[in-house]
Amino acid sequence: MTPDERGTIMGSDGLARPPWAATDPLLQEYYDLEWGMPVRDEQGLFERISLEAFQAGLSWATILRKRPAFRSAFHHFEPDAVAAFTDDDVERLMLDAGIVRNRQKIRAAITNAQATIGLRAEGGLVDFVWSFQPAATPSPLTHAEIPTTSPESVALSKALRGKGFTFVGPTTMYALMEAIGMIDTHLVHSHRRGSSGVWAHQA
Repeated sequence: MTPDERGTIMGSDGLARPPWAATDPLLQEYYDLEWGMPVRDEQGLFERISLEAFQAGLSWATILRKRPAFRSAFHHFEPDAVAAFTDDDVERLMLDAGIVRNRQKIRAAITNAQATIGLRAEGGLVDFVWSFQPAATPSPLTHAEIPTTSPESVALSKALRGKGFTFVGPTTMYALMEAIGMIDTHLVHSHRRGSSGVWAHQA
């Protein structure tokens, strides 16, 4: 299947989706039910920051297929549990074929869990991240029109680094902002455009 003149691909169910979510059933389900929907709980947001970091250099499909194993290995990304991981836990995770076995990324998850706890005294991770929501969102017709960074993702990256987070570069943070509904980069003609409620007025 190839994109039509509107940039989307019409599924057999009659729903228009971007090319990346049009063929793989797992990606399609993720796109239809999760991607771009607001995440406003600490554990959920920490999980997404962690998985975006693990995704760096890999496809999102790879991470999504491994997500159940990640959740099991990282205690469902409960920050207090991950923050308490020791060197023994790092070695355990390096032997877990179900996840991405990258020592730097594993250590980053632990570091970021500790930083997440540290932010609780300042209002918490959720309020901190969402404070970087831009005043407007893109309106892409095709995938090529979707930015990979923004002034807000650059600022968020810098601010998180200042709070002790790692593996939170501007591109990774832009992907996070897309995934949690802070921006709506659903293609204009996608059936999901405006579905988050955050940007419905700009759908």
